[in-house]
Amino acid sequence: MCKDDSHNIKDTDNTSGKTVHVTESVGMVLAHDITEIRPGQFKGRAFKKGHVVRQEDIEHLRRIGKENLFVLNIAGDEMHENDAATALAAALMGGGVEAQGEPREGKINIVAARDGLLKINKDAIFAFNMLGEVMCASLHNNTVVKKGQTVAGTRAIPLVIKKDIVRAAVDAASKGGKPVQVKEIRKPRAGLVVTGNEVYYGRIKDAFAPVITNKIGALGGGMVGIHYAPDDVSSIAARVKELINAGADLLILTGGMSVDPDDVTRHAVRKLGAAGMLYGSPVLPGAMFLVAYLNGIPVLGVPACGMYSKTTVLDLILPRVLAGERIERKDLAELGHGGLCQHCKECRYPVCPFGK
Repeated sequence: MCKDDSHNIKDTDNTSGKTVHVTESVGMVLAHDITEIRPGQFKGRAFKKGHVVRQEDIEHLRRIGKENLFVLNIAGDEMHENDAATALAAALMGGGVEAQGEPREGKINIVAARDGLLKINKDAIFAFNMLGEVMCASLHNNTVVKKGQTVAGTRAIPLVIKKDIVRAAVDAASKGGKPVQVKEIRKPRAGLVVTGNEVYYGRIKDAFAPVITNKIGALGGGMVGIHYAPDDVSSIAARVKELINAGADLLILTGGMSVDPDDVTRHAVRKLGAAGMLYGSPVLPGAMFLVAYLNGIPVLGVPACGMYSKTTVLDLILPRVLAGERIERKDLAELGHGGLCQHCKECRYPVCPFGK
C-alpha cells in the first residue's frame, strides 16, 4: 500500500481484486470486514475493510477460520481510501480546524480547533464535490461553533481511487485558499445606547438592555456601559462618545430606526461621522438594521424587533463583525435567501434555515 500526501502522489504497479490463500496475503488490502465470534466472549469486527495484512495477522486469521481472503492490490495510478482521505482533508483544512484522528474506511471528520465562526468557501466545496468519487459535507457558512465540534467531513467513496481524481480534488479545494476554517471571535467590550422618549422618560420599561447583554455574554463579551437617550440627535451622539471614552470597541444602538419623524438614531450615527453606513437589510425580522463604522469601531443599529424576536438579523451579523469582517452591502444582500424567520413556537436557532 502506498503512503502518499496530497503533494507527493507516487506511482507503483497494477490493481485487481482477487482471492488468495491467507499465507499469500501479506501486504495486500482486505476488501471487506472480517468478523470474529468467540462464543460467550466476543462477536464483532476483527479486521476492517482496508486493513493491510501483516505477517502477525496470519495466525489470527486462520484461527477464526479464514484460509482464503478477498484482497486488493493497489496500482501505481491508484490510492487506498484512507491515504486519499488524508490528502483530501489536508487540502480542505484551513486555520482553526483539525482532523479528528486517523481516517476510518476512507473518511475523516474535520472539527473546530477553537471556538469561533465557521467559514466555508461554498464555490470550492461545490467544485470539489462535482468530481465524483470524493465528497465533502459541511455545516453552513457563518455558523458559530465550539471547539471540538464537527464542522465538516470528507471521504474517498471507493475503496481504491484514482490518483488523478485526488489531485483534481486537492486543486479544487486549494483555489482561493483552504475552504474550511474557523475564525476566532473576539470578546467585545460593548457599549449600548437605548434610544426613545418612551423609555428615557420612564413611560415604558426597557426590554432591550437584557436582550443585548445576553447576546454579548453568549459570545464571551461584556458591557462597558448602558446609556439611555431621548429621540434627540445630539443626546444620542453624546452618549455614544461617552461609551467610546469608556473603552467600548463595539457600539450597539437600539430603537429609533424607522422612518417616523421622531426616529433619529441613524441621523445621530451620521452626525458622528460614521463611515460605510448601511441602512436596511433583506432580513425579517430586522429590515431596518444599520451597520456603520466610527473610527474603526463597528456600530450596529437594532430596530424594535430586537425586543420581542428571539432571533433577528443581529444574530446573523454580530458574530461576523466580531470575527473581524467588515460588513458591506453585498454581505447584507446575500442574506435575503434564507432571511425569512418562520417564528417557530420553539426557537431552535441556529438549528434551522434562518440566515442560511
